[in-house]
Amino acid sequence: MQQARICIGCWQQMHLPVPLRGVLSVPFRAVGIRPSKMNPNTCTVCELMFTRVMRARKITIDATILFADLRGYTTLSQSLSADAISGLLDAFYDECAGAIWQYDGLLNKTIGDAVMAVFNFPIQSEDHAKHAVRAAREILKRWRIERETLVERFGLAGSDLGVGIGVSSGELSFGEFGRSHRDLTAIGTVVNTASRAQSAAGSDQILVTQDVYQRAQSDLAGSQAKTYQLKGFQEPIELYAA
Repeated sequence: MQQARICIGCWQQMHLPVPLRGVLSVPFRAVGIRPSKMNPNTCTVCELMFTRVMRARKITIDATILFADLRGYTTLSQSLSADAISGLLDAFYDECAGAIWQYDGLLNKTIGDAVMAVFNFPIQSEDHAKHAVRAAREILKRWRIERETLVERFGLAGSDLGVGIGVSSGELSFGEFGRSHRDLTAIGTVVNTASRAQSAAGSDQILVTQDVYQRAQSDLAGSQAKTYQLKGFQEPIELYAA
């Protein structure tokens, strides 16, 4: 991953050159402004001071959401030691982070054995749906390589460590939610759909919504729609394998 010298999010949102690395970043780090853990090419201003940057607690944006889930984790957690499980999750998070950051996504949450990523904020791109699809494929690619090491290390079957991924695009709310505990994240139907698509995906499968398919057709040539009844949705939804 190419490391930016200034925060891409602050530059795009405010045209403010916030140094992330090098000598010029030292005084900024002294006051707590440093590369964000959600994406090292953005800064903690983007991550922790959303209200001040956007002058609102939340905004409505067009974005793409990606959920990736490690299959078989619950079963494995009953047979592996705590250290082994911790090492497994660390490896999964690291591979997901690398793939997401490679395509300018924000690793917004780690939720047990799953991750949630946002594409198109704070780093903006008209091709955010394509970036999410490519990041999803990169996650599977990286994880297949890492999985070989983990299978040998822990004496597991390869099928124990599959990954299911769901991707959805559209309008959603992004910002700081909650009062006693402030949480920077995205909410809305797009987020729920990505989460449910991930649940419906098979091991090492990527399922994307029709909105993603329409925006990223050049990356999804030959993909055929299949109807799914997702939990919490009254009407069936068409998803495409990526």
